[in-house]
Amino acid sequence: MENKWDHFYKKSYEQRLSLIAEAANLSKAQLDLLGRSLNPRSGELIENNLTDYPLPEGIAVGLVVNGHEHLVPMVTEEPSVIAAASNGAKLLSAGAGIHCSVPDNLVSGQVIVKDADPHQVTKFVHDYQQQLIQIADQSHPSVLKYGGGAKGLDVRILSKQFLSVDLLVDTGEAMGANIINTMLEAVSNWLSEQLTVETTMAILTNFADKAIVEVSGKVAMAKLGTKSLSGPQVAQKIADASQIAQLDIRRATTHNKGIMNGVDAAVMAFGNDWRAVESAAHAFAARSGSYQGLSTWEIDEDQLVGRMSLPVPIGFVGGASKVLPLAGINKQIAQIDNSREEMQVVAALGLAQNLAALKALVTDGIQKGHMNLQLRSLALSNGTTMQELPVVVQKLQGMDHPSSQTVKEILKILRR
Repeated sequence: MENKWDHFYKKSYEQRLSLIAEAANLSKAQLDLLGRSLNPRSGELIENNLTDYPLPEGIAVGLVVNGHEHLVPMVTEEPSVIAAASNGAKLLSAGAGIHCSVPDNLVSGQVIVKDADPHQVTKFVHDYQQQLIQIADQSHPSVLKYGGGAKGLDVRILSKQFLSVDLLVDTGEAMGANIINTMLEAVSNWLSEQLTVETTMAILTNFADKAIVEVSGKVAMAKLGTKSLSGPQVAQKIADASQIAQLDIRRATTHNKGIMNGVDAAVMAFGNDWRAVESAAHAFAARSGSYQGLSTWEIDEDQLVGRMSLPVPIGFVGGASKVLPLAGINKQIAQIDNSREEMQVVAALGLAQNLAALKALVTDGIQKGHMNLQLRSLALSNGTTMQELPVVVQKLQGMDHPSSQTVKEILKILRR
């Protein structure tokens, strides 16, 4: 007997919606909302498309990268992220602002070989390097038009049983997943034929250590002072927090999450794969065998100096960014024209986000800034209208423990 969910992807949108509505007992109002949010083009991007799930997009202002000021679109549901990014950008905006460079922008992948003689495979890859590069390039010749293509191969011994033949590719302005996977399959087939070996798989790696952005920025300690702490005191506390992120995995995880708050939001706005960037960043943070903070902050005379090496494997063209119209608008807003500029803006935003988070953490505490913005979400989620919002938030700010119930009580009095 056929299950009603079998071949779900083959059913029409109306059939799928009917099945979902019945299974989840959706109301007419809920179905209307799904329909209003639906963009038919999204069904060409994903399977079993139901609706479009909107997230807020805002703009971080004042980010200066290599002397150029950028407005940076950010897609996020977290209330304090954009405010923090703008705050950090302002602190780091003096002079040329944040300095960024991209030494390399290469995508890498692996052909995994099983039960082969490592010396034989290593010698073969070394001796036939140029032929292997040609085979890779011929499998996807369009990338050569833009100066890209396969750049080299290496062999790593993973265990007594497995070897990895690593391929490096310049994919031009594209993120390049499809390009390198095509090349890897061609290399895998040729290795199997020539060496009579078993290849387990051929796939790109998201360990993007050849797509690193080097980031640095500094802020005068005098700018960091608060009502209760001097600038040098705040700077020292930030440097201490940075050092702890190098020592303790628990602190490092949250330290890096703060960086990725900015990075992910910009990557999403530019229509790129934020999961790939997340994977690359956290793997890079653990490259020494110990998971550590991605950024460091140190005092240099009267300046607090931040430095970070961050993998940002993204592309300027192709993929979802080609289909999502807002991605193109967002690139225009940010005034970026190629993948290296895009990488630099994303990484610089991560450093700015990190500075703002650390400053808040070691001064007023992270909750003060968070709660001021969370109160708006609390009010709106409990039925407050936009007209009522300022009054409700003001009343909530004077309470020790605002809750959904207190919002409802305020609204009850307000609406009498």
